[in-house]
Amino acid sequence: MPKHTGQCLCGAIKFEITGEMAAPHACHCSQCVRQTGHFNASTQVKRSEFKFLEDRGLKWYKSSDFAQRGFCSECGTAIFWDDGGDMVNFSVGSLDQPTGLKIVSHIFVDEKPDYYDLEDDLPKYASYDQPID
Repeated sequence: MPKHTGQCLCGAIKFEITGEMAAPHACHCSQCVRQTGHFNASTQVKRSEFKFLEDRGLKWYKSSDFAQRGFCSECGTAIFWDDGGDMVNFSVGSLDQPTGLKIVSHIFVDEKPDYYDLEDDLPKYASYDQPID
């Protein structure tokens, strides 16, 4: 069974993954861009395969009617997106290397800021799963 670890910048949030992580997407939605300062590459794992090793810095912000975002109150690292479902969604950048992951698509490209271009050949979606023609 694969095992990965991750943390925030200061270590006040540490976690362990014991299952297979989903292929990550690069999210360009306005909330991810504002929270991280750029697009966010995120993945997910079954909640039963995720465990906090340290969570003293963890704070939650209700960012919409259906989800909240978790960050470290000590160093400001944005890590989690949680809709209360069976999966834990988190930033790939919070994982210790190597991850073995590769971004597979761009989502919410209709909200992408104008200061960068998407010039790779990965699939691009207007929202989460609406393909761009």
